[in-house]
Amino acid sequence: MFGEDDVVRSHKGRLTLIGNIVIFFFLIIIARLWYLQIYSGKELYRYSIENTLRKETVKAARGMIFSRNNQLLIHNIPRFDAIIIPQYLKNKNASVDKLAQILKMSSKDIKKTLKKNRGQAKYRPVVIKKNISRKEVAIIETENFKMPGVLVHSFISREYSDKEIGGHLLGYISEISQHQLPKYRKRDKFNYKLGDFIGQAGLEEEMDLELRGDDGHEFVRVDARGRVRKHVSGSEIFSDVRNRKAVPGNNLRLTIDRDMQITAYNSLEGKVGSAVAIDVNTGEILTMVSRPSFDPTQFSRGLTTEYWKSLVDNTKNPLRDRTIQEHYSPGSTFKTFTALAALEEGIITKDQKVKCGPTFKLGRRRYHDWNRGGHGLTDVYKSLKRSVDVYFYKIATQLDIDVLARYARKFGFGSKTGIMLPRETSGLIPDREWKKKRYGEDWQLGETLSCSIGQSYILATPLQLAVAYAAIANKGKLYHPYLIREVFKNDGEVVKKFSPKMVSQVNVSEDSLNAIKKGLYQVVNERKGTAWWYRGIGIHMAGKTGTSQVKSMTSKELFSKCEEMPYKDRHHGIFVGYAPADDPKIAVSVVVEHGCHGSSAAAPVVRDVITNYMKKYHPQTYNKFAEEDKKALKEFWKKEKIRKDKIKKAKEKEKLEKEKEQAEKEAEKSEEA
Repeated sequence: MFGEDDVVRSHKGRLTLIGNIVIFFFLIIIARLWYLQIYSGKELYRYSIENTLRKETVKAARGMIFSRNNQLLIHNIPRFDAIIIPQYLKNKNASVDKLAQILKMSSKDIKKTLKKNRGQAKYRPVVIKKNISRKEVAIIETENFKMPGVLVHSFISREYSDKEIGGHLLGYISEISQHQLPKYRKRDKFNYKLGDFIGQAGLEEEMDLELRGDDGHEFVRVDARGRVRKHVSGSEIFSDVRNRKAVPGNNLRLTIDRDMQITAYNSLEGKVGSAVAIDVNTGEILTMVSRPSFDPTQFSRGLTTEYWKSLVDNTKNPLRDRTIQEHYSPGSTFKTFTALAALEEGIITKDQKVKCGPTFKLGRRRYHDWNRGGHGLTDVYKSLKRSVDVYFYKIATQLDIDVLARYARKFGFGSKTGIMLPRETSGLIPDREWKKKRYGEDWQLGETLSCSIGQSYILATPLQLAVAYAAIANKGKLYHPYLIREVFKNDGEVVKKFSPKMVSQVNVSEDSLNAIKKGLYQVVNERKGTAWWYRGIGIHMAGKTGTSQVKSMTSKELFSKCEEMPYKDRHHGIFVGYAPADDPKIAVSVVVEHGCHGSSAAAPVVRDVITNYMKKYHPQTYNKFAEEDKKALKEFWKKEKIRKDKIKKAKEKEKLEKEKEQAEKEAEKSEEA
């Protein structure tokens, strides 16, 4: 048996081993503590502090848009969204039920919204309801401690002062979609994220990078449940962590006159169409309205299903900008350019008279004039004044389509104007090469006849018509139409300035232009002119009416009453005019879809817009002309009364003579009996 010394000796080695193991682990703990407290202390302290901070994006205010007279067209107002951050959502059912009660929503709908966003990072906020009321904001903020993860997000909403008026021109903003992200990131070289609002139409889209500004960020201290406890400056904690202020977007000052916009829109009440007004000496767009329209504010607030459905289901297509995205057969408004081409090519002279009957026969086909009785001897002035179709049919037999196309293109037809708006269409001016390429067929002379009066393949936008007539008015200067005068910062510093840009000087003789302008003056200001009854007071307007057929018609349909046709078969009414006729300042084009007549449907809109312009910008000239027109009108009605009285007396005399003659015959019969 072992003694005590032997037992001690047998355990001594074990105690030494255990002691060494204890010391070893103690040293590891000391090393770990040294690593955590000394070597990595600062870094870990930073991590611990950062766990209590949340970096929040501060959205930059979007730039504002002003009219030429500094009236606010688009501005920003604060709005609020109810959001949930899934990362901090505790006791989900209770929080969702409480929020549903406050927002007057169903818990089921809120859970569906959360489920839809399950794929995104949990720290990203999920919008439950947009544009909540201030009362709802107050309740959520008060009850916040009962609903961890439920917050109110404030943002700046886009507000459009005149709602539907100018909706297409100004455009709208809405959230960028998933499929737009890669496309727009590549296009703009900008790191867009889901939830960002971008311009989706009109000037909002075209000038998006100028308007959007630069987002900032700020740090807030949050508790374990994600609730904001304090807004902090990064520099209070770490020198390299700082808040960054958002930089507002640049503002735009447009060439548009707000009062004229409102006048044009109101004048189109109950109609489907558009109006464009342009300064003939600069190319500045004064008015650009399409109707029916939409309210852009609805898009920026968060489009409701009901409102979107009301737009897409509307057969009149309110989302379509009819000023640049729709093109029409210009009808008789194109006769101006046919006549000019014929004068320049020596096919006619300005005083040469041509006999114009009710029809013109080419081969086996008869081309009808709008007037069943024809117009008799007609010169270039009367051809425009009375819009004589047969006159232009006869010209067309000698005017090659390629020559007509060349003159039309000089005035901007057949190509985009280059205005700073998205999705402009180019219209169409056909020629032999185009038809061969498009249809594989040769051009026919009968097609030239139809083109000479603005029908067949010819297509033009209302903007192109306004630009072309402005060039007629200003002696052949074709200006690039533009909408923006300047881009400027909030402090007033001008970043960009836009000025008139002449595209070309149309090479036509002054004598030919003057002949055309004289004819256009007679259209409005001489009795039997097609727009005589819609000339207005104090504006001395010149212009051309147009009736654009939307389908081929038989002679019977052609002379039937347009207003009695099915709506979709009625002609479009077009009028393009400028004023004052002797010193033009403004040109206006109006198209009214299925309006039947350019005179009754479109000319009154042009008249109203020009009247507003003259009263506002040239009041002395307007007042002078108004006095002259009132005197002339008074004299006209005086003569008209005398003329009607003479006709009435002549009819009464004729009636008396017939009665006397009848009485004499009856007396003779009585005597014979």
